[in-house]
Amino acid sequence: MGERDEPEVIGRRVQRLRVERGLTQRQLAEPTYTPAYVSTLEAGRVRPSDEALRHIADRLGVDFQELATGRSARLVTDLRLRLTEAQRALATGAAQEAAAQYAVLLTEAEEHGLTEEQSGALLGLGECEISTGDLEKARHYFERAEECLADAPLPVRVPALRGRAVSHYLAGELRYAVYLLESTLDELNRGGLHDPDALLLLYASVIGPYMDMGAQARAAQAAEFALALAPQVADPALVARMHRSVARTLLAEGRLAEADASLAKAAELYRQLQLRTELANCHWMRGYVYAQNGELERAEGELKQAQDMLAAQGAALYGSQVAVELADVLHRRGRSQEASALLHDVLGDLSSERGAVHSAAAHRLLGIIAEDARDTEAAEEHYVRALSLLERAGAAGDLADLCRLLGDLLRRTGRVEAALDAYRTGLGHRTAPGTTTLGPAPAQPPL
Repeated sequence: MGERDEPEVIGRRVQRLRVERGLTQRQLAEPTYTPAYVSTLEAGRVRPSDEALRHIADRLGVDFQELATGRSARLVTDLRLRLTEAQRALATGAAQEAAAQYAVLLTEAEEHGLTEEQSGALLGLGECEISTGDLEKARHYFERAEECLADAPLPVRVPALRGRAVSHYLAGELRYAVYLLESTLDELNRGGLHDPDALLLLYASVIGPYMDMGAQARAAQAAEFALALAPQVADPALVARMHRSVARTLLAEGRLAEADASLAKAAELYRQLQLRTELANCHWMRGYVYAQNGELERAEGELKQAQDMLAAQGAALYGSQVAVELADVLHRRGRSQEASALLHDVLGDLSSERGAVHSAAAHRLLGIIAEDARDTEAAEEHYVRALSLLERAGAAGDLADLCRLLGDLLRRTGRVEAALDAYRTGLGHRTAPGTTTLGPAPAQPPL
């Protein structure tokens, strides 16, 4: 027998439905059972068989599931349809509307004990909070989703685990984010749980933290595995997300044309699916590609388009991160005053707990602008703040360069010993880049 309520609960339900329909116990029982059996069942003194419940459900005009669990099949179908509608609202940028829908769905799913639908609503609420930038709330929702799925197989729990890792990553806790993603990958691959969707989601998600930690080799390997898994995945949105992540590794290897091609594939898929937040992120990444290639006018256009789209969707944290990269392009185009004003506007939205890597990038750029203006005191202050943010986050990828900037500034102002300390700090991060919490890379998928 499958999941069902206790005999007392089923008995009260049968009695209520029988009375509502004006049936006697004899009418409900015949021709297969006796009135005494129905009386015993309604009193909760017998655990009815599936056959008995199917007979009674047929006489009462309800489906078996509704009689056994109090939930109709129509209710479950309706909740799942509405979950899909909420997902679509979030994907098209209506985060507040989606959050309201998910909250209602969560309440209904909890009332009816529908674990799968409850976890779906919690995942959606977590994604909404990531979109608006409340990372603590997001983490709370993802943790609750994991609790709901505690008895489910690991591949089913992967979206909740990945959501929690992303919330830690955006909060500047790179090592812990990598630990969560790597340990889950290791458990899937070593356990033979070869679920392509779950693996692709994890590999695509770990690339960003790897790159920020300076672990380019691991990022490249994750991208290689993701590309190999993609043909086995049916979800086009997941494939598009993978292409967007892989572009980062191609950029690091100087393969700009391939990175742009990968982003073009992702953008086309997002357009077809009308996923506006993800499409905005593609414009963001393409702006970064153009900036790396020295095409600053095209970079500015792409980044401004991404910023406008994210602002319209209320994606505050991502919008602030784009603004930092736009400011870098403006500075390189000779508009340092405009860049400085933009950075000061967004720094209030960024902190060590919210967008730490981009907060450090903002202080680094403000330091460079201050140096250009010969304000060495302000430049040093910004460099030191950036250094503190990157060290706390474990973002070794940018630390060496920042230490060089700070060391050069200190040397020019005559503080040779302090400059040497800064250089040594940078060299320390350069000599052992890309270390992660687990040490060895996770087990490989059976490709």
